[in-house]
Amino acid sequence: MVLACLASGGGRTILNLADAIEAGRLQAKISIVLASRRGTLAAERCRNRGLTVEEPPEGCDPDAWIIERLESHAPELVCLCGYLRLLPIPPWLIDRVINIHPALLPDFGGCGMYGRAVHEAVIRSGRTESGCTVHLVDDVYDHGVTILQRRCPVLPGDDADTLAARVFEQERLALPEAIDLIRAGRVRRTDGPVEIAPPGHAWPDAIATGDIRGTDAADVG
Repeated sequence: MVLACLASGGGRTILNLADAIEAGRLQAKISIVLASRRGTLAAERCRNRGLTVEEPPEGCDPDAWIIERLESHAPELVCLCGYLRLLPIPPWLIDRVINIHPALLPDFGGCGMYGRAVHEAVIRSGRTESGCTVHLVDDVYDHGVTILQRRCPVLPGDDADTLAARVFEQERLALPEAIDLIRAGRVRRTDGPVEIAPPGHAWPDAIATGDIRGTDAADVG
């Protein structure tokens, strides 16, 4: 499965995907990494890893630039990997964009809820469990339908850093697992939650199948 990865921060999530691909645990290829701004640590790390990285030109509209580059590269699936902007979703991208969030949505999501802010909010709430969520992306922050979640405990004495490290261990498993489910045609939309087909089976109407350019030729340049 051909992936485009979008990032705004440090790029750890993309490097984790690259590790899974190189180890043979994920049948995918990262065709392009698109940064939301110039000079991110993600861009530097991904280039050092040998991945192709593009950054927005000075003075451009970053949202329009991202969409234009996705049109050009035409990946099968777009992965938001610490991407902090609200990505516009034109018709040809519906059900082809996923995000990983470091909490158990629908709690602790929304605009401004990323990084330490999420883990601090979980600890303040008194919850005894946290984790991560992989979900489809729509036009609202952290709102799309959940594909899968992985859970971990919140321990007495945790601070944002210790909890973040424990959650990230679950993120390292969750995103490759979700991508592999989509690659295998095992995820489909319903009027409610997604349906996951059992191993060895694929839905005829699975999400993110076929050529992205064939989704709506009038919408893709």
